[in-house]
Amino acid sequence: MRSNYEEVCSIGDGGFGVVTKMRNIATGQIVAMKRMKQKTQSFAECLELKEVKSLRKIKHENVVKLVEVFREKSDGTLYLAFEHCDGNLYKLISTRKSPIPEPVIRNILFQLLSGVDAIHKAGFFHRDLKPENVLFVGDTLKIIDFGLAREIRSKPPYTNYVGTRYYRAPEILLHHDFYNTPVDIWALGCIMAELYLQKPLFPGTSETDEIYKICAVLGPPTEQNFPEGYKLAQKLGIRFQNTTGTGLNSLLPDISAEGLDLLKKMLTLDPHKRPSAKQALNHPFFQGKQRTISQMDIETPRSPLQSPHTNATPQKELPHSGHAVRNSGNFSRLDYSKKAIDQLQPSRPIDYDQFQQEEDDIFDGI
Repeated sequence: MRSNYEEVCSIGDGGFGVVTKMRNIATGQIVAMKRMKQKTQSFAECLELKEVKSLRKIKHENVVKLVEVFREKSDGTLYLAFEHCDGNLYKLISTRKSPIPEPVIRNILFQLLSGVDAIHKAGFFHRDLKPENVLFVGDTLKIIDFGLAREIRSKPPYTNYVGTRYYRAPEILLHHDFYNTPVDIWALGCIMAELYLQKPLFPGTSETDEIYKICAVLGPPTEQNFPEGYKLAQKLGIRFQNTTGTGLNSLLPDISAEGLDLLKKMLTLDPHKRPSAKQALNHPFFQGKQRTISQMDIETPRSPLQSPHTNATPQKELPHSGHAVRNSGNFSRLDYSKKAIDQLQPSRPIDYDQFQQEEDDIFDGI
């Protein structure tokens, strides 16, 4: 019951619910309490919600723990109590003033892949992996926000509008009716690159612009490298001139050979050719030295493990809030090759407005 908890402070207001830091009066345990905006008719209905159903099955140290679920009979309000986390990967990346050492990146990615492997083994895929949805408890990373999770065995078609645009896989951007676990691997590849760059790898301003950003680096889909993607692009009226893309190595000069090889595999256009989380964990990249986040030199007086709720600005939602709104002003765009960008312009005008969408709108029926 909610009456068993006392409020500590407000955390944020997200697309799915309002989140508050709470203390269990009897035990003293601190939790992040999400009050869902959606009303429910029964407790059985509560247990069928994506976030509840997935987290009741997934038990892993790199996945946030669902502590308690309860429903107020008086008004049907559902409350979800999660373990409280201290830090936020988005904040770590955006406030860091010098490169993140590769041994730390290796540790972060290993934990994320371990968590995603557990999610996939439990029969789900996340669909909204991004730095804002990765929190810390000490040096342990926690994947949060399963509001968009799907069961692997669920039947298509799925909605095309899934995940924050910067981390959205090509098959989703090209409106493929069926997608599955490889969309999570793509998102982790984008996060891996962002840890090196400290800015998004593909900062598209619309779905179509996102496609061009991807192709400017990786090259466009062709009948050879991604036949389904090539056909879908034609169907959408997207045309590419001949180009091979600038390549990931041109944007990431400091990445190791093993890291670059893994990143290329995770960011393969064709989802069928991406490695599984299990396969990625066995990559030679992880044979190198690992360092935890707390071992990383911090230039600023505030540790990245300090709660990101402190001095929070009202325009950005915070951990456990459902969806954090990225402040794009913190990220300057990458210097893509002008020649590559010019070659990727559409051969006929495209109505960009029809693709323009805000990152964190949640459509009914997802």
